[in-house]
Amino acid sequence: MEIKILHKQGMSSRAIARELGISRNTVKRYLQAKSEPPKYTPRPAVASLLDEYRDYIRQRIADAHPYKIPATVIAREIRDQGYR
Repeated sequence: MEIKILHKQGMSSRAIARELGISRNTVKRYLQAKSEPPKYTPRPAVASLLDEYRDYIRQRIADAHPYKIPATVIAREIRDQGYR
């Protein structure tokens, strides 16, 4: 969309490519296209395997403050609770 607007304003393909930081071939392809480029929707969020342990991990880190707990220790603890 922006490519076509810049082209209608009189910018050359080379100037558009430089302005947008894309290849001249990409500019050429969009200008020759009869329709608008496809609009992609964001992918839905996928649940993490750690989601059910997130509160436990945060609480464990907060309880240990100002000391640090090694990640290997936390990993062992959540594995004992059923994490893969």
